[in-house]
Parts: sequence; structure tokens; C-alpha cells
Amino acid sequence: MIYQYSGIRGFLSTVVSCGAALFIACGLAIAAEPVSERQILRALTPKSLTRNLSGSRTPQEIQRQTFITSVRGKTRSLSLDERAEVAAIARERPSIDLEIYFDYNSAEIANKAVPDLMNLGRALTNPALQGGVFLLSGHTDAKGGQEYNQSLSERRSQSVKTFLMQNFRIPGENLVAAGYGKEQPKNQANPFAPENRRVQVTNLQTKQEAGN
Repeated sequence: MIYQYSGIRGFLSTVVSCGAALFIACGLAIAAEPVSERQILRALTPKSLTRNLSGSRTPQEIQRQTFITSVRGKTRSLSLDERAEVAAIARERPSIDLEIYFDYNSAEIANKAVPDLMNLGRALTNPALQGGVFLLSGHTDAKGGQEYNQSLSERRSQSVKTFLMQNFRIPGENLVAAGYGKEQPKNQANPFAPENRRVQVTNLQTKQEAGN
């Protein structure tokens, strides 16, 4: 594996005591230990693949696939309309929220975030998920202005994408990075809560759905 972040070699001696917290879509919190590959696999695996009786795609499925194809592998930030559309698709798809630690006021991934990211990479390259298209949505808490948080969330989601590409050789076109700033707090009752600072991973499209 290739690590591109400073101090990675020393993280193994400390990760047991500083694992990241996990927030799954149903609201369950598992703290103080890294999220397992199995947990991520379970959360991101679709319950079933639906098709109409003829086996052909519905107009809605065709429209969704066309849009996903249009945003795959983009190196620039998604537009406001693209972010809104991909968020609408993501609401109907399997997802998991990971509280990824970053250095303060930075998009640099902190050493204690590496165990969760390693398990994420293993899950995404597991035969059950490999070849799918995944959305990496960056979110912040409510501290700071809208423009600043939007930029920070975009850079952080891109950092996660880069980590997965470099360490697991996941093709860039299979990872869609998007930032949502403080627009979508997980804890709406407390916009400043730490669980709002997260990266949500969504299975936008399986290899089978893409027809690959």
C-alpha cells in the first residue's frame, strides 16, 4: 500500500485508542473503534436490484445512469445543480457516514482516520462492491461561513478520493467527490455537533446496474 500522508508509519501503535466514530444512516453510533470492512460492506450493499418484467431499464434508471456517467471522473467541483441531483439520487441508495478526522482547518487526513479509510478501501475493492460508482460527500459543522465550509468540504472529500485511488488503485471515474459544506447537518438539533463533520459514502451504482 502507498501512504501519502505524514506520520502514517507511526499510526499502528496508536489507532487502538483513537479509532474514529461511525454514524450509520439509521442513527446507530459505534464509537472508539475503527469501522470494520464487514460493517461497510453491509451498509453499502443494495438489498436487491430491481428490474421490470422485460428486464430492460426504466426511463428513470436510464436518466439516472446518464447523469451518473456525466459526473464520473470529474476533476472540477460539481456545480450546484449537479450536487443537488446527485444528493437526490443518494437519498435512495445505500450509504454509510464515516467521521473522518482531518487536521484542524485543513483537508489533510489525520493519522487516526487511516484505519477507517483502510477498511473503506478494502470494502470498495471487495468483489461484492468492486466496479461500482461511489459518491464521497464531504460535510462540515456550522462553524464558519458558508463559502469557507463549502470549499473545505470539497477539498476533504477530494482528499478521501485521492487516498482511495493511491492506496487501493480504485479508478477515479468510480469515485465522485462532492462537498456540501454545512447544508446537510446530520444532527439538526445541534449544527455544531462533531457528528456533522463527516464523509458520507454512497453506492450510486453497482457494476451490474452500470451494465459492466
